[in-house]
Parts: sequence; structure tokens; C-alpha cells
Amino acid sequence: MGLQMSIPIRVLMVTSEWPAPGMSRTAHFIKRQADFLQSAGVEVEVFPFKGAKNPFNYLKAWARFRTKLRRGRYDIVHAQFGQSGLLALPKRLPLVVTFRGSDLLGTVSDRSGQHMWASRIHQRLCRLVARRADAAIVVSAHMKAHLPKSVEAEVIPSGLDFDFFRELPRDEARRRLGLPLEERLVLFVGRPTQARKRIWLAERAVEVLNEKLPARLVVAWGVPHADVPFYMSACDALVFTSMQEGSPNVVKEALACNLPVVSVKVGDVEERLRGVEGCQLCEDERPETIAAALARVLEGGGRSAGREAVRGLDERIITDRVVGIYEKVLAGRQVRARAGLMNSGTQADDDGHERTLATRAAVSSSEASAGALRQN
Repeated sequence: MGLQMSIPIRVLMVTSEWPAPGMSRTAHFIKRQADFLQSAGVEVEVFPFKGAKNPFNYLKAWARFRTKLRRGRYDIVHAQFGQSGLLALPKRLPLVVTFRGSDLLGTVSDRSGQHMWASRIHQRLCRLVARRADAAIVVSAHMKAHLPKSVEAEVIPSGLDFDFFRELPRDEARRRLGLPLEERLVLFVGRPTQARKRIWLAERAVEVLNEKLPARLVVAWGVPHADVPFYMSACDALVFTSMQEGSPNVVKEALACNLPVVSVKVGDVEERLRGVEGCQLCEDERPETIAAALARVLEGGGRSAGREAVRGLDERIITDRVVGIYEKVLAGRQVRARAGLMNSGTQADDDGHERTLATRAAVSSSEASAGALRQN
């Protein structure tokens, strides 16, 4: 790890998505980021709450969050997903927000498969949070278009733990999961009842595939998170059929396991698969097109060259970038304090801590700029 912090940055991370023991949720990437930040020397305390699209849940969580801010000592609030940033308003501390998909793109109804009317309000609230934030992060570049024009966002995708997501011996993985050794297996990862994931499209594509090449669709949902690398090592291809995504983690995780990916064009998948041997990006979303791509991958056999393609998403690298955002925000706060725009009522010991953090951040920024000038 390149960062050595003698004075730790104290972060209160707030999120409405947090993996609970025994629950199959897809927010493990948030916990992973928190864990890696801790390993880098950042003091991270997590404030998880259950929003469930219920305004009363948000009001209750807001009240508890404000109490926590008053009683605790933190330097920065980091909201995971735009809606979580509502709890930090009005701001008492600098606010960093990571936008991850539906918070800016809209929520798709599981009943109709269309964007919900209420999601328009949700999107507007998230854009409000973006305008109030001291720094905005998006997980893929295409999401920037959904932010207010006045908001400058940095693209930082979710990272990967390469020690966890790795290729394992295929037969060993199949035996562990009770999967047949001889069949061709196509993996689908996602909640089957989530309309946005369009499992029906994956099922239909595999039906078409079976007219020429026998294969079985394996659905990984409700499985222990520890088993996900085994599913990715046991199967012959991942089929990805979502209608909307920010930066789908399952695609990146499959690549880290060298699992061939067949996907429609969604989110930043085109960027992730570009030039990766053994993967296929479909030109359209017809089942026949997806089936033909699956046939090419399965007939070719072998694994993909995906792991090297996503090396830049190592969680350690991503952590360095997130800490850089924190330091930049703290340095900006120090500049505002010198201009007399800061609230003068901060406790003395916290002032000293903030000055030290901001000074270190400013020095780090200056050293980086000087290094870049020397290189040029």
C-alpha cells in the first residue's frame, strides 16, 4: 500500500445497502471498500440503514444519523449511493458521495420492467445530493451525463479483491457445488425476480443455444458469497443480460476469475470486454444473437484472458484513489477556513486534527503536482 497515514482520516460511511450475515445481497463491494480503507489506515465507521424506498425509514435514519454526528468525531461523511447522502443534509461535515447506478439512472419496477414513476423523485433527490456534495464519484463514465452540469465527478469503479476472486480448478469447483462434470454450464448471477436483470432473456438464449449445442443455465442467487468464485470457476461462460447498469460488478468478478463473458451492451461492459480474448459483446439483444455468441465461446473452450484486463481495478489501487479524494476535500476545507468561510465553533482538538489532515493533504497534492512537472 502506497499510503502511510500517521494521522488517520476519520470517515463515517453511510449506506442503505450493507450485506448482513446469512443474507444474499449484492453490496459486498461496499464492505470490501470499507475493509480496504481500514487496511490503508483510514478509520471507517459504517452507518447502515434500511431505506426500502420508504420515506419514514429515511426520516428515522436521518434522526439517528444526526445524533451520531453530534456525538462522534469524524472528518468526512462518505455516502454510498446518492440516496444515502440525504442523511448528511444539511451538512455538518464534508460530504463525498459515490453514485452506483439506479440512484442516477432510475429504478426499474420488478412488476412492469419499466422505470418507476417514483424513481423520478428519487433521481432528483440524488442530483440534489450531488450539488451539495464536496466530491462526487461515479462508477462508470456514462453516468456523468445524469448529473447536474455543475457537478464534476471522478470515475472510480468498484474494486476487486484478487485474492478472493480467482480461478480455481474446474472439476474441484463442480464437485464442491454438486454440478455435473461433463455438461456445458452457462452462469447467470442475479436475483431472478429482479426485472432489470432480465433472466427471461438469458433463459431464452440458452433455449435457442440448445437447438444446436447442449448447455445448462446455472443461476447463482441466494448462495453464500464465499461460493461465488467456485461458481465462476465451475462454469464455462457467464451470460449477462441486464437492461440497465452502472458498472456491473459480476462482469468484473467473472473476468478476474478468467470466466468467459457473453454480454449485451450495458453500463461499462463494452469497455471492460474490449480486446479481451474469449469474451463476446453482443451487437443486439435478441436471444438468437446471444445464443450465437454463447455457441462461439463454448465451442472455443478454455478460459478468457480477463484477469490481466482488470488488473487496474485491484482494490488497493481503488483505495488509493478514494483516499486521494478524501485528502483533496480536506485540503479544500482548509482553504475555505483560511478565507473565513468555516464555522468557527468547532472544538479546539478537532480543529488541530483537521489542520493536520488538511496540511498533509495539501503537501501530498503539491508533491504530486511537482512530480508531474518533473516528468514533463
